[in-house]
Amino acid sequence: MKTVLSGTRPTGKLHIGHLKGVVENWVDLQKDYRTYYFIADIHSYTNNLSSDKKQYVLDIARDLLAAGIDPSKSVLFIQSEVREHAELALYLSMTTPLSWVQRCPTFKEAIADIRAAASESGEEIKDESGISTGLLNYPILMTSDIVLYDADYVPVGEDQLAHLEISREIARRFNNLFGDTLKEPQPLLAKYPKILGPDRRKMSKSYGNCIYLSDTPAETGAKVMSMITDPAKIRRADPGNPDICNVYDYHGIFGSSGLDEIKEGCRKGTLGCVECKKRLAAELTEILDAHRMKRASLGTDGDISDILGEGRKKAQTVAVAKLNDVKKKMGTGLL
Repeated sequence: MKTVLSGTRPTGKLHIGHLKGVVENWVDLQKDYRTYYFIADIHSYTNNLSSDKKQYVLDIARDLLAAGIDPSKSVLFIQSEVREHAELALYLSMTTPLSWVQRCPTFKEAIADIRAAASESGEEIKDESGISTGLLNYPILMTSDIVLYDADYVPVGEDQLAHLEISREIARRFNNLFGDTLKEPQPLLAKYPKILGPDRRKMSKSYGNCIYLSDTPAETGAKVMSMITDPAKIRRADPGNPDICNVYDYHGIFGSSGLDEIKEGCRKGTLGCVECKKRLAAELTEILDAHRMKRASLGTDGDISDILGEGRKKAQTVAVAKLNDVKKKMGTGLL
Protein backbone atom coordinates (compact mmCIF):
# COMPACT_ATOMS: atom_id res chain seq x y z
CA MET A 1 0.00 0.00 0.00
CA LYS A 2 1.26 3.47 -0.87
CA THR A 3 1.35 6.09 1.90
CA VAL A 4 -0.45 9.45 1.93
CA LEU A 5 0.18 12.20 4.48
CA SER A 6 -1.62 15.48 5.08
CA GLY A 7 -2.34 17.87 7.93
CA THR A 8 -4.50 20.77 9.03
CA ARG A 9 -3.65 23.67 11.35
CA PRO A 10 -5.71 24.28 14.53
CA THR A 11 -6.19 28.02 14.09
CA GLY A 12 -9.94 27.81 14.64
CA LYS A 13 -12.99 25.66 14.03
CA LEU A 14 -13.41 23.77 10.76
CA HIS A 15 -15.81 25.27 8.22
CA ILE A 16 -17.61 23.95 5.16
CA GLY A 17 -14.69 24.99 2.96
CA HIS A 18 -12.48 22.55 4.87
CA LEU A 19 -15.13 19.83 4.61
CA LYS A 20 -15.50 20.02 0.84
CA GLY A 21 -12.00 21.20 0.06
CA VAL A 22 -9.96 18.78 2.16
CA VAL A 23 -11.70 16.41 4.55
CA GLU A 24 -13.97 14.56 2.12
CA ASN A 25 -10.91 13.85 -0.03
CA TRP A 26 -9.07 12.52 3.03
CA VAL A 27 -11.95 10.16 3.75
CA ASP A 28 -11.87 8.80 0.20
CA LEU A 29 -8.10 8.28 0.31
CA GLN A 30 -8.45 5.95 3.31
CA LYS A 31 -9.91 3.31 1.00
CA ASP A 32 -6.82 2.86 -1.17
CA TYR A 33 -3.83 4.18 0.80
CA ARG A 34 -2.07 3.95 4.14
CA THR A 35 -3.00 7.38 5.50
CA TYR A 36 -1.42 9.62 8.12
CA TYR A 37 -3.42 12.72 9.07
CA PHE A 38 -2.15 15.13 11.68
CA ILE A 39 -3.24 18.31 13.43
CA ALA A 40 -0.39 20.71 12.70
CA ASP A 41 -0.28 22.68 15.92
CA ILE A 42 3.41 23.65 15.55
CA HIS A 43 2.71 25.09 12.11
CA SER A 44 -0.18 27.10 13.50
CA TYR A 45 2.19 29.32 15.51
CA THR A 46 3.55 30.86 12.31
CA ASN A 47 0.50 33.11 12.17
CA ASN A 48 -1.22 32.63 15.51
CA LEU A 49 0.71 32.76 18.79
CA SER A 50 -2.32 32.05 20.95
CA SER A 51 -1.62 29.53 23.70
CA ASP A 52 -5.27 28.50 23.78
CA LYS A 53 -5.15 25.76 21.14
CA LYS A 54 -6.11 22.66 23.10
CA GLN A 55 -9.84 22.99 22.49
CA TYR A 56 -9.32 23.78 18.81
CA VAL A 57 -7.23 20.60 18.51
CA LEU A 58 -9.91 18.50 20.16
CA ASP A 59 -12.72 20.10 18.14
CA ILE A 60 -10.89 19.58 14.85
CA ALA A 61 -10.17 15.95 15.73
CA ARG A 62 -13.85 15.47 16.57
CA ASP A 63 -14.90 17.03 13.26
CA LEU A 64 -12.48 14.85 11.31
CA LEU A 65 -13.79 11.73 12.99
CA ALA A 66 -17.40 12.80 12.47
CA ALA A 67 -16.70 13.41 8.78
CA GLY A 68 -15.45 9.86 8.34
CA ILE A 69 -11.77 9.67 9.28
CA ASP A 70 -11.50 6.14 10.64
CA PRO A 71 -8.82 5.47 13.30
CA SER A 72 -8.74 1.82 12.23
CA LYS A 73 -7.67 2.91 8.74
CA SER A 74 -5.84 6.20 9.33
CA VAL A 75 -3.27 7.33 11.88
CA LEU A 76 -4.66 10.54 13.37
CA PHE A 77 -2.32 12.43 15.69
CA ILE A 78 -1.08 15.81 16.93
CA GLN A 79 2.12 17.11 15.34
CA SER A 80 3.76 18.43 18.51
CA GLU A 81 3.25 15.15 20.36
CA VAL A 82 5.59 13.41 17.94
CA ARG A 83 8.76 15.34 18.77
CA GLU A 84 10.64 13.74 15.88
CA HIS A 85 8.92 16.25 13.55
CA ALA A 86 10.78 19.14 15.19
CA GLU A 87 14.06 17.27 15.60
CA LEU A 88 14.25 16.18 11.98
CA ALA A 89 13.35 19.72 10.88
CA LEU A 90 16.40 20.96 12.80
CA TYR A 91 18.70 18.57 10.95
CA LEU A 92 17.13 19.43 7.59
CA SER A 93 17.60 23.13 8.30
CA MET A 94 21.35 22.49 8.29
CA THR A 95 21.24 21.16 4.72
CA THR A 96 18.69 23.56 3.21
CA PRO A 97 19.99 26.75 1.51
CA LEU A 98 18.45 29.98 2.78
CA SER A 99 17.50 31.06 -0.74
CA TRP A 100 15.26 28.01 -1.12
CA VAL A 101 12.99 28.91 1.79
CA GLN A 102 12.97 32.60 0.88
CA ARG A 103 11.57 31.87 -2.59
CA CYS A 104 9.06 29.31 -1.36
CA PRO A 105 5.48 30.28 -2.33
CA THR A 106 4.31 29.23 1.14
CA PHE A 107 6.55 31.86 2.71
CA LYS A 108 5.53 34.58 0.27
CA GLU A 109 1.81 33.80 0.59
CA ALA A 110 1.99 33.67 4.38
CA ILE A 111 3.58 37.12 4.45
CA ALA A 112 0.86 38.40 2.11
CA ASP A 113 -1.83 36.92 4.39
CA ILE A 114 -0.22 38.50 7.48
CA ARG A 115 -0.13 41.89 5.78
CA ALA A 116 -3.72 41.52 4.57
CA ALA A 117 -4.93 40.64 8.07
CA ALA A 118 -3.01 43.60 9.50
CA SER A 119 -4.56 45.89 6.92
CA GLU A 120 -8.03 44.65 7.85
CA SER A 121 -7.37 45.73 11.43
CA GLY A 122 -5.99 49.11 10.37
CA GLU A 123 -2.33 48.18 10.91
CA GLU A 124 0.50 48.33 8.41
CA ILE A 125 3.53 46.09 8.18
CA LYS A 126 6.26 48.10 6.43
CA ASP A 127 9.12 45.61 6.76
CA GLU A 128 9.77 42.01 7.75
CA SER A 129 10.52 42.74 11.42
CA GLY A 130 7.24 41.06 12.38
CA ILE A 131 7.97 37.88 10.41
CA SER A 132 9.28 35.02 12.54
CA THR A 133 12.04 32.61 11.61
CA GLY A 134 9.46 29.91 12.22
CA LEU A 135 7.55 31.19 9.21
CA LEU A 136 10.75 31.23 7.17
CA ASN A 137 11.43 27.61 8.18
CA TYR A 138 7.85 26.52 7.53
CA PRO A 139 8.75 24.51 4.39
CA ILE A 140 11.54 22.70 6.26
CA LEU A 141 9.17 21.56 9.00
CA MET A 142 6.64 20.66 6.29
CA THR A 143 9.28 18.48 4.66
CA SER A 144 10.02 16.81 7.98
CA ASP A 145 6.31 16.04 8.42
CA ILE A 146 6.25 14.29 5.07
CA VAL A 147 9.52 12.37 4.91
CA LEU A 148 9.28 10.98 8.45
CA TYR A 149 6.59 8.60 7.21
CA ASP A 150 8.08 7.83 3.79
CA ALA A 151 5.00 9.44 2.29
CA ASP A 152 4.59 8.51 -1.36
CA TYR A 153 1.95 11.15 -1.94
CA VAL A 154 0.72 14.45 -0.54
CA PRO A 155 -2.75 15.54 -1.74
CA VAL A 156 -2.53 19.00 -3.33
CA GLY A 157 -4.30 21.17 -5.85
CA GLU A 158 -2.49 22.32 -8.98
CA ASP A 159 -1.85 25.72 -7.41
CA GLN A 160 0.08 24.00 -4.59
CA LEU A 161 2.53 22.03 -6.71
CA ALA A 162 5.29 24.58 -6.15
CA HIS A 163 4.77 24.25 -2.39
CA LEU A 164 5.51 20.55 -2.53
CA GLU A 165 8.44 20.88 -4.93
CA ILE A 166 10.64 22.45 -2.27
CA SER A 167 10.08 19.39 -0.05
CA ARG A 168 11.23 17.22 -2.92
CA GLU A 169 14.32 19.40 -3.35
CA ILE A 170 15.16 19.30 0.36
CA ALA A 171 14.86 15.50 0.41
CA ARG A 172 16.92 15.20 -2.78
CA ARG A 173 19.71 17.39 -1.40
CA PHE A 174 19.86 15.37 1.82
CA ASN A 175 20.11 12.15 -0.19
CA ASN A 176 22.89 13.61 -2.32
CA LEU A 177 24.84 14.54 0.80
CA PHE A 178 24.28 11.47 2.97
CA GLY A 179 22.95 8.69 0.77
CA ASP A 180 19.48 7.51 -0.16
CA THR A 181 17.46 8.03 3.02
CA LEU A 182 14.43 10.25 2.38
CA LYS A 183 11.66 9.48 -0.07
CA GLU A 184 10.80 12.32 -2.44
CA PRO A 185 7.04 12.89 -2.09
CA GLN A 186 4.88 13.00 -5.20
CA PRO A 187 1.78 15.19 -5.57
CA LEU A 188 -1.58 13.48 -5.53
CA LEU A 189 -3.57 15.95 -7.58
CA ALA A 190 -7.11 16.67 -6.53
CA LYS A 191 -9.62 19.22 -7.70
CA TYR A 192 -10.74 21.18 -4.68
CA PRO A 193 -13.92 23.22 -5.08
CA LYS A 194 -13.40 26.92 -4.44
CA ILE A 195 -15.83 27.91 -1.71
CA LEU A 196 -16.05 31.61 -1.02
CA GLY A 197 -17.53 33.14 2.09
CA PRO A 198 -21.03 34.65 2.05
CA ASP A 199 -19.40 38.01 1.19
CA ARG A 200 -17.61 36.45 -1.84
CA ARG A 201 -14.20 36.87 -0.26
CA LYS A 202 -11.99 33.89 0.57
CA MET A 203 -13.63 31.95 3.38
CA SER A 204 -11.35 32.76 6.29
CA LYS A 205 -11.57 33.00 10.05
CA SER A 206 -9.72 36.31 9.88
CA TYR A 207 -12.52 37.75 7.71
CA GLY A 208 -15.26 36.39 9.98
CA ASN A 209 -17.13 34.98 6.99
CA CYS A 210 -17.08 31.23 7.68
CA ILE A 211 -19.97 28.80 7.87
CA TYR A 212 -18.68 26.45 10.53
CA LEU A 213 -19.46 22.74 10.79
CA SER A 214 -20.53 23.40 14.38
CA ASP A 215 -22.93 26.28 13.50
CA THR A 216 -26.52 25.93 14.65
CA PRO A 217 -29.32 25.86 12.04
CA ALA A 218 -30.14 29.46 12.95
CA GLU A 219 -26.53 30.55 12.47
CA THR A 220 -26.27 28.69 9.17
CA GLY A 221 -29.54 30.19 7.93
CA ALA A 222 -28.53 33.75 8.87
CA LYS A 223 -25.22 33.43 7.04
CA VAL A 224 -26.84 32.00 3.92
CA MET A 225 -29.47 34.74 3.86
CA SER A 226 -26.67 37.32 3.95
CA MET A 227 -24.97 35.88 0.86
CA ILE A 228 -24.24 38.14 -2.09
CA THR A 229 -26.01 37.19 -5.31
CA ASP A 230 -26.17 38.75 -8.78
CA PRO A 231 -26.29 42.51 -8.02
CA ALA A 232 -28.37 43.09 -11.18
CA LYS A 233 -31.19 40.89 -9.85
CA ILE A 234 -32.93 43.32 -7.55
CA ARG A 235 -36.55 42.11 -7.74
CA ARG A 236 -37.78 38.53 -7.87
CA ALA A 237 -38.90 38.78 -11.49
CA ASP A 238 -35.60 40.25 -12.70
CA PRO A 239 -33.55 37.80 -14.79
CA GLY A 240 -30.34 36.81 -13.02
CA ASN A 241 -27.00 35.32 -13.95
CA PRO A 242 -26.33 32.17 -11.88
CA ASP A 243 -22.79 31.98 -13.25
CA ILE A 244 -21.75 34.91 -11.04
CA CYS A 245 -23.95 33.99 -8.08
CA ASN A 246 -22.34 32.59 -4.92
CA VAL A 247 -25.59 30.91 -3.87
CA TYR A 248 -25.77 28.97 -7.13
CA ASP A 249 -22.13 27.92 -6.70
CA TYR A 250 -23.01 26.49 -3.29
CA HIS A 251 -25.97 24.59 -4.76
CA GLY A 252 -23.59 22.95 -7.21
CA ILE A 253 -20.84 22.19 -4.69
CA PHE A 254 -23.18 20.66 -2.12
CA GLY A 255 -25.08 18.53 -4.62
CA SER A 256 -28.40 20.29 -4.50
CA SER A 257 -31.22 18.54 -6.33
CA GLY A 258 -32.84 20.36 -9.23
CA LEU A 259 -29.71 22.30 -10.21
CA ASP A 260 -30.91 22.83 -13.79
CA GLU A 261 -34.25 24.06 -12.49
CA ILE A 262 -32.49 26.55 -10.20
CA LYS A 263 -30.38 27.87 -13.07
CA GLU A 264 -33.37 28.21 -15.40
CA GLY A 265 -35.52 29.83 -12.72
CA CYS A 266 -32.81 32.38 -11.98
CA ARG A 267 -32.28 33.24 -15.64
CA LYS A 268 -36.01 33.57 -16.35
CA GLY A 269 -36.80 35.50 -13.19
CA THR A 270 -39.20 32.85 -11.86
CA LEU A 271 -36.98 32.02 -8.87
CA GLY A 272 -36.22 34.80 -6.41
CA CYS A 273 -32.98 35.13 -4.48
CA VAL A 274 -34.71 34.81 -1.11
CA GLU A 275 -36.37 31.55 -2.12
CA CYS A 276 -33.11 30.27 -3.59
CA LYS A 277 -31.26 31.09 -0.37
CA LYS A 278 -33.91 29.37 1.75
CA ARG A 279 -33.52 26.21 -0.30
CA LEU A 280 -29.76 26.35 0.19
CA ALA A 281 -30.08 27.01 3.93
CA ALA A 282 -32.34 23.96 4.30
CA GLU A 283 -29.92 21.76 2.36
CA LEU A 284 -26.88 22.93 4.31
CA THR A 285 -28.72 22.52 7.59
CA GLU A 286 -29.57 18.92 6.69
CA ILE A 287 -25.91 18.18 5.90
CA LEU A 288 -24.62 19.88 9.05
CA ASP A 289 -27.31 18.34 11.26
CA ALA A 290 -26.09 14.88 10.26
CA HIS A 291 -22.52 15.94 10.97
CA ARG A 292 -23.42 17.37 14.37
CA MET A 293 -25.26 14.18 15.35
CA LYS A 294 -22.23 12.08 14.47
CA ARG A 295 -20.00 14.59 16.24
CA ALA A 296 -22.04 14.35 19.45
CA SER A 297 -21.95 10.53 19.36
CA LEU A 298 -18.17 10.42 19.65
CA GLY A 299 -18.13 10.78 23.42
CA THR A 300 -16.19 13.14 25.66
CA ASP A 301 -13.06 15.14 24.97
CA GLY A 302 -11.28 12.44 26.95
CA ASP A 303 -12.42 9.86 24.40
CA ILE A 304 -11.07 12.04 21.57
CA SER A 305 -7.78 12.42 23.45
CA ASP A 306 -7.52 8.64 23.73
CA ILE A 307 -7.90 8.27 19.96
CA LEU A 308 -5.22 10.91 19.38
CA GLY A 309 -3.00 9.16 21.91
CA GLU A 310 -3.25 5.87 20.04
CA GLY A 311 -2.45 7.73 16.84
CA ARG A 312 0.61 9.27 18.47
CA LYS A 313 1.97 5.85 19.43
CA LYS A 314 1.56 4.52 15.90
CA ALA A 315 3.06 7.64 14.32
CA GLN A 316 5.97 7.79 16.74
CA THR A 317 6.99 4.20 16.09
CA VAL A 318 7.49 5.03 12.42
CA ALA A 319 8.98 8.49 13.07
CA VAL A 320 11.61 7.25 15.55
CA ALA A 321 12.86 4.64 13.09
CA LYS A 322 13.20 7.19 10.29
CA LEU A 323 14.89 9.79 12.50
CA ASN A 324 17.40 7.22 13.75
CA ASP A 325 18.20 6.34 10.15
CA VAL A 326 18.78 10.03 9.36
CA LYS A 327 21.03 10.50 12.40
CA LYS A 328 23.00 7.40 11.58
CA LYS A 329 23.59 8.62 8.02
CA MET A 330 24.65 12.04 9.32
CA GLY A 331 26.94 10.53 11.97
CA THR A 332 25.34 12.25 14.95
CA GLY A 333 25.87 10.98 18.47
CA LEU A 334 26.96 7.35 18.83
CA LEU A 335 24.48 5.88 16.36
